Amino acid sequence: MAKDYYKILGIERGASEAEIKKAFRSAARKYHPDQAKGDKKEAEQKFKESSEAYEVLGDKQKRANYDRFGSAEAGFGGKGAGFGGGGFDFSGVKFDFGGGGESGFGDIFETFFGGNGRGGKTRGPMRGADIEARVRVKFEDAIFGTTAEFKLDRLVKCERCRGNGAEPGSKISDCRKCNGTGEISTTRQTIFGTMQHSTVCPDCGGEGKTFEKKCGSCHGTGRARKSEKIKVKIPAGVESGAVIRLAGQGEAGAKGGQSGDLFIHMMIEPSREFERRGADIFSTQKISFIQAALGDEIAVKTVHGNVKLNIPAGTQSHTNFKIKNYGSPKLHSSEKGDHLVKILVEIPKKLSRKEKELLEALAKEGGLKIKKGGIFG
Repeated sequence: MAKDYYKILGIERGASEAEIKKAFRSAARKYHPDQAKGDKKEAEQKFKESSEAYEVLGDKQKRANYDRFGSAEAGFGGKGAGFGGGGFDFSGVKFDFGGGGESGFGDIFETFFGGNGRGGKTRGPMRGADIEARVRVKFEDAIFGTTAEFKLDRLVKCERCRGNGAEPGSKISDCRKCNGTGEISTTRQTIFGTMQHSTVCPDCGGEGKTFEKKCGSCHGTGRARKSEKIKVKIPAGVESGAVIRLAGQGEAGAKGGQSGDLFIHMMIEPSREFERRGADIFSTQKISFIQAALGDEIAVKTVHGNVKLNIPAGTQSHTNFKIKNYGSPKLHSSEKGDHLVKILVEIPKKLSRKEKELLEALAKEGGLKIKKGGIFG
């Protein structure tokens, strides 16, 4: 059974493009494996389903096919067409059995396949490709947020012709070979009746237009490759592996079509002092065995600056202390994680004569018998 993409995104079938985008952004934030709470596998599956739903419903042609056939792919033998995958390929074929009237076979085929007889052939504006980029962000910048800048090589709309492929000032007219339809049709009689087969016009490539003179910059393609600087705002609390989507920042569409999207993958540089796990930050702090035995107040370095921490007397090595709300901000939230510091008690390797005498006296006071040449000998 075909998936209900509208139900997956939680929207009505008549939802607008803006409502579809809003629903997808909400689902992406909710189910992204790096952000979702609870079952990570379930969240990952729902994230994939939401992405699949948006890929179809966010594209006008795919959405139209899905609404009509229950699949993003239309045509005989395609997924969801209901006619099986084998046999004669009727793509690009339209039937006319004559007879007229509303009950004619021609009307039935028009009902199922949109009545254009073009078999889903692409013509006119086409959406540009989505592209991906990776951005390295410093540890602290990922915690507090920043604006990253990087170079990106991509296809953009030709500045000279503004994407129409014609030299500025030159005449644009309907293709003479196809009379502006973008198709060349041939008709023949078969045992099934009259069959008309349509193919893309070889002169205009299915666009239906010809130029008196093609653009001298893009040679009629309407696009040109260009290296540009891209700025992207990195939100506070972003984690390594997170993906930021910039709509319309992918490659320019062909024949004036809309641009694709840019997906930016975050790569967070490690820190020499801190380790991050989600919104919590971990560090280690060394203290002397005297501080551990007698207790002390020490300064602990956090990403938010130094914080005073009370070390109670008798603290053992590898004891962990939590400093609440001194971790990383949680993504798209006013809350923060915690800073957890592990205390490591240092034992001196060498002692002065005075230190040695004091420790021996302490051992004697505690009833300990230290052999000569022992730990501090």
